[in-house]
Amino acid sequence: MNINNVTLTGNLTRDPDLRELESGTKVANLRPAVNGRRSGDGYVDTVDYFNVAVFGAQAESCDTYLAKGRPIAVEGRLDWREVGKGEERREYVKVIAEAVQFLGRKPDAESAEDSAQEALPEAEPVAA
Repeated sequence: MNINNVTLTGNLTRDPDLRELESGTKVANLRPAVNGRRSGDGYVDTVDYFNVAVFGAQAESCDTYLAKGRPIAVEGRLDWREVGKGEERREYVKVIAEAVQFLGRKPDAESAEDSAQEALPEAEPVAA
C-alpha cells in the first residue's frame, strides 16, 4: 500500500489566484511559506515555498477569505509533473488540497472589533 499525504502550515506569500477551467471548475492557486529547521553545523532556520491547488467551492472560499500573510493549514496529496523533453525537461511538484483551514483572525475582523469598542458609549454610574 502506498500513501501520498501531506500536511502543511504556513503563511500565504501572495493573494490567492482564482481561475476557472474549461470544464467550469474553479481552481485557486495558493503559495504558502513554511518555516523549518535543518541540522548540519548546528541548526539553520529555513523557509520552503509550496504551490497548492484548491478546487471547487473551497477554491472560491479561499479567494474570498484569504489574503497575503494569512496563516493556513493544508491537507492534501503531492502531484508530480514533468514538462518538456531533453535539456528543456522540468519537473514540478505541487500539493492538491483536500482541505484548507484558515488560521488566525481575518485581518478586517480585528479592526472592526476595535471600532465597535470605540463606538460604545461610556456607562453611567448607577445611584445607590
